[in-house]
Amino acid sequence: MPHIIVLGAGITGVTTAYALSRRGFDVTVVDRNRYPAMETSFANGGQLSASNAEVWNHWSTVAKGLKWILRKDAPLLMNPAPSWHKYSWMGEFVRNISNYRANTLDTAKLAIASREHMFAIAEEEGIDFDLERRGILHVYYDKSAFEHATNVNRLLIEAGLDRHAVTPDEIKAIEPALAGQFYGGFFTPSDSTGDIHKFSRGLADACQRRGVRFLFDAEVRSIAAYRGVEVNWKPANSLSAAKLQLLEADAIVVCAGTGSRNFASMLGDRINVYPVKGYSITVNLDDEASQAGAPWVSMLDDRAKIVTSRLGKDRFRVAGTAEFNGENRDIRYDRIRPLVDWVRELFPSVSTAKVIPWAGLRPMMPDMLPRVRSGSQPGVFYNTGHGHLGWTLSAATAELCASLVTARMERRHQGGDAA
Repeated sequence: MPHIIVLGAGITGVTTAYALSRRGFDVTVVDRNRYPAMETSFANGGQLSASNAEVWNHWSTVAKGLKWILRKDAPLLMNPAPSWHKYSWMGEFVRNISNYRANTLDTAKLAIASREHMFAIAEEEGIDFDLERRGILHVYYDKSAFEHATNVNRLLIEAGLDRHAVTPDEIKAIEPALAGQFYGGFFTPSDSTGDIHKFSRGLADACQRRGVRFLFDAEVRSIAAYRGVEVNWKPANSLSAAKLQLLEADAIVVCAGTGSRNFASMLGDRINVYPVKGYSITVNLDDEASQAGAPWVSMLDDRAKIVTSRLGKDRFRVAGTAEFNGENRDIRYDRIRPLVDWVRELFPSVSTAKVIPWAGLRPMMPDMLPRVRSGSQPGVFYNTGHGHLGWTLSAATAELCASLVTARMERRHQGGDAA
């Protein structure tokens, strides 16, 4: 069978490698880190959320961004420093506002399909990733926000999602640990949560059992594709002047998150991914009061743009914010503090004495849709640009990508398609 290189060992890369290996391909995964899922797939919000499929391309998003531009603790923050990539990306983002409805529907349908694939994989491979199938609760503090959510809900229902409005009393019944006063909410019983890092590591182990090779600590310096693929790489973080090494294959799939734009450029393609930073905290629930006071039902607080997930008995993940600041992975106190304060306000019995902060870069496309496509060169494919829904969409896009690779490689073998 043909040899396929997968660039990236995050959630998208390992699901793609798994889907390709199930179709009989010889697969090598290449990553610059020493272990799988060490970047954006390390500590995200944990939600497998078709209910969060609304794309951001809406005038209300633009208005909020302008309103919050001078607030360091704003849920949506943009560094106004000049950057051609950032401002050109935002121009494309605005142009895609006209596609808001269609793109939201497409994303929701993909998310619904994806979770069935993921559950099947976890069951078949015996992967324990702290899965909680208790639904996701969205809460709103005022009538205006709730009315916008009602419009979004109509789209999600049209896409096939089981989601319904709930009253303030019903919110408290669904999650008794939650404090605060709310105008209303929406509940999606079919959504779930889990630990993306544990799933990715478990799936990487499953891939290795199937014969997939992993090349870690590998910094890719160049890629060429012409009737085959050549990847030149060197050991990452090497203290010595290591020589470039060559890895050859019949095809390549770029699943490199925010690095995909650079790799696509090497291959003569344009994948306009922008790194949108998100933050999370993992609250260690070390005492009985904290364990009893933390929620089991996952939440999305629309006003604060914060999501939550319960990861087993003794961990509570809280994540949110969007920061447009380029390839910046710094963990800022003024961005972490609102997450901690939010926990203290809405779940006052939870101790925040032991909180682990984290920041990761979401690979966002201007239209908020992932790119699953072939490249301009033969044997080049992409599965990238999943934005804030990589965990939610990955199992479905991996299947789509593997099917595309299979079809194109069969046509190449038959001499009917150069790509």
